Amino acid sequence: MPIENMAEEGLAKLPDLDIAQWIFTCKINPKDEETKKKLLAAITEGDMAPLYVTVCKDLKWKSDGALLAKMEANNKEKLATLEAAILDATENLGESETREALLKKAEFYAQIGDKDAAVEAVRMTAEKTVGLGNRMDLVFLNIRVGLFHSDHAITTANIAKAKQMLEEGGDWDRRNRLKVYEGLYAMSVRDFKLSAKLFLDAISTFTSYELMDYVKFVEYTVWISVLALDRSDLHKDVIKGSEILEVLHQTPEVKQYLFSLYNCQYSEFFTALGHLEQIMKADRYLAPHYAFYVREMKVKAYAQLLESYRSLTLPYMADAFGVTEQYMDQELCRFIASGRLHAKIDKVGGIVITNRPDSKNAQYQDCIKQGDILLNRVQKLSRVINI
Repeated sequence: MPIENMAEEGLAKLPDLDIAQWIFTCKINPKDEETKKKLLAAITEGDMAPLYVTVCKDLKWKSDGALLAKMEANNKEKLATLEAAILDATENLGESETREALLKKAEFYAQIGDKDAAVEAVRMTAEKTVGLGNRMDLVFLNIRVGLFHSDHAITTANIAKAKQMLEEGGDWDRRNRLKVYEGLYAMSVRDFKLSAKLFLDAISTFTSYELMDYVKFVEYTVWISVLALDRSDLHKDVIKGSEILEVLHQTPEVKQYLFSLYNCQYSEFFTALGHLEQIMKADRYLAPHYAFYVREMKVKAYAQLLESYRSLTLPYMADAFGVTEQYMDQELCRFIASGRLHAKIDKVGGIVITNRPDSKNAQYQDCIKQGDILLNRVQKLSRVINI
């Protein structure tokens, strides 16, 4: 079903999160004239005066006074109409009509980028809203406002509120919708394990087109799952996931990234990881985490290869990953020294020797350590009691 026809199942695309992505793109690449043109057109078309002020300040654009004055005049006129509708509904109509009029005002503020006014208008609408489903939709609107403006306080407070409402008995659709909202926020703050779990839970029930389209959702799910899941879970939940595989036919690069690691085609995987790094740098949710993500994926790939062998030659490993021996040596030294890889390098023989941690021995050492701590505490306690 086309996204345009999802209005009955989805929520209004307010605020439009694509615009937030365009703002981010212009921030990291001020010379991107095409995105700048798209952003300005959207702001002008939607009379987004408050957003225009913020964008000019953040992106160091020279403000067009005439354009701003025109947009502000249009906003004032629109607000006067909305206020008149609220007054009319309050005096002459019922509670539900008043609520609808208040909601239109809240959505208008969200659309033009006035964060504080939108949150306040949502609060006023919530006071007139009785049904749990409608109250949850207002909370979702607040979460989108928080995501648009990267306001963690608004986002986290409203996710917590939505969870509380679900305990009162929220419906199936909103329960699934919240998984996508919470998963997207978790991804943006680097909680990849939670994000992967929530995204995978929602993969077959996705209707949150107000956040992103389904192809983008599947891409995020694959990228995050490859890092967050172990090999068996990745096979069960992603590799064998029919909904995911269906979408991956449209995105060969994402498919190559997933299967090259799983099928141990490390040279292809490194190429795909390099391409993904560039995509992440340009994504407003993932940009702060791209360096962490790439590092963790390298560790995962190196560990996966080393697990299969007692020892490997450096030239073999370098060839497998399609890199130079010097690069491979530096990478392994870095991760071995920081305790991320259980191996050692024989420089003379040019061999990498794996030394897998003995779990039984580790448990024994841990037991002794905990026992020592307990004995010390008992001795301290006995002194106090003797006194």
